[in-house]
Amino acid sequence: LCVVVIVFGTTPLEPPTPFKRASPAVAYRQSHCQCVCGAREVEKPAKKKKFAMNELIVLNVGYSAMEERGEEVEGEMEVMVANCTCTLIKSHDCNIIVDTMTPWDGDLLLQRLQEHQLAPDDISWVVSTHGHSDHLGNNNLFLKARHIVGTNISQRNRYFIHDFTSAPFHLSDTIEVLATPGHTLACVSLLVRNCTIRTTPGVPSSGPARTVAIVGDLFERAEDITDAALWLEAGSEDPAAQRRNRARMAAAADFIVPGHGAGFAVTEAVRETLRGQVGEGGQ
Repeated sequence: LCVVVIVFGTTPLEPPTPFKRASPAVAYRQSHCQCVCGAREVEKPAKKKKFAMNELIVLNVGYSAMEERGEEVEGEMEVMVANCTCTLIKSHDCNIIVDTMTPWDGDLLLQRLQEHQLAPDDISWVVSTHGHSDHLGNNNLFLKARHIVGTNISQRNRYFIHDFTSAPFHLSDTIEVLATPGHTLACVSLLVRNCTIRTTPGVPSSGPARTVAIVGDLFERAEDITDAALWLEAGSEDPAAQRRNRARMAAAADFIVPGHGAGFAVTEAVRETLRGQVGEGGQ
């Protein structure tokens, strides 16, 4: 016997919502928190991200000085004798060279790299803080690297567009390139966090990790903090911007590598002096 039941005028029943039973431990925690705390269990905060260590190695300490009269001079022109400070940054996943000196320093640069077991093809990024010849003279040695010259980023004939006025350009989680106009309008600086410093070949890095600013000719050398003539006479396309950016980089860093001298520690006294110079000269 087969019975068929037909029901008219009803709405089909919705399938029941599946019920997922919490485990006894979870159920206890939820009920306990709701009763005692009035809220569900608070999630544990995420662990802080650990950043890899960077190492800054000074390959060449720069210099600059006006040539004295009586020495070899081109006609009646004044002559400045100069070469830049050249640095190497060894990061966990890339090697960066900053300011490659004059075209006559190629052999010296290759020798200094070899002292650190590196060849030109081991360099990932070449950064020239601006376009003067003593800061980019050997960029052509690094044909596998990407190049940053001032605010231009390129490799071969490809130019990568980045607005440095809006944001820094990041080479890694702890290394960024920032616009710092002044000496030239296209000058850039690097800010390297979590960094140890090696100033002498063959001597391991020492001391605590620091935030290091590699600033090109934003600073000539440490002495120009109290003697503005040193950086002004070296040339400044925008002195007011240069004063602002000098104070800005000192505020961000514990240690500064200038364009033509040895690196120096940044103290609160240095920061205060540079802040006080912003707006000087009527600019």
